[in-house]
Order: sequence, then structure tokens, then C-alpha cells
Amino acid sequence: QVQLVESGGGLVQAGGSLRLSCASSGRTFSSYAMGWFRQAPGKEREFVAAITWSGGSTNYADSVKGRFTISRDNAKNTVYVQMNSLKPEDTAVYYCAASLNYYCSDYGCDGAAEYDYWGQGTQVTVSS
Repeated sequence: QVQLVESGGGLVQAGGSLRLSCASSGRTFSSYAMGWFRQAPGKEREFVAAITWSGGSTNYADSVKGRFTISRDNAKNTVYVQMNSLKPEDTAVYYCAASLNYYCSDYGCDGAAEYDYWGQGTQVTVSS
């Protein structure tokens, strides 16, 4: 069983930055692909960013490309997303997720169905 706990959310003005963290309890964290997703009120959960087990490959949703950066520290069992130039439309609950899928671990995946474990989410609110 893998437990994921997000932190770092909050209220920020447009143009500001936040760094979200996701700590994992799994002893094999370094073998998981990790992803960030978000869900705004009244909308479906959407992909934000993903990173392979080694951190060697990342991919992003077009809406955040160039503004968000995903990274991981396998020694600390933690994945991060640095969010810069935040916009009001980035307001959502942000979730981290872990995938045991071997393909995702090597190449990264952007589909929620590919992820096996989810955190409880952290609220990000961007004011205009």
C-alpha cells in the first residue's frame, strides 16, 4: 500500500508562485511513475504533469507548459511541482498520483486511469 500526502497549497495572487510537495510512504517510491492532476469545481480531473521513475523524462499539459516544473527526490520519497506565473484558471484541488505501470515508469503517462494511488489533494487558489 502506498500513501501519498500533498502539501504546499494555498492562496496566491495571479503571477505568483507555489511549490507543491507530495510525500510517499512507499519503500519502492523510486520505481513509480508520478503525476500531478487537478480538478476545478464543476470540471473533470485533468492531467498536469508526469515524471518517470528516474526523473529523466517529464511531460506536461499544454496549459501549464513553460510555467510548471515537476521534479522528484527519490532519496526523500517526494515529488514536487513548481508552479510559476500562476493564473486564476489554475485554481483547483491538486492531486499527486503514483503509477506501478512499467510503461509509465519508463515513459510517463497522462491518463488518470494509469495511476494506482492518489493523495487527498491540496487546494490552490489564484486570485486575480
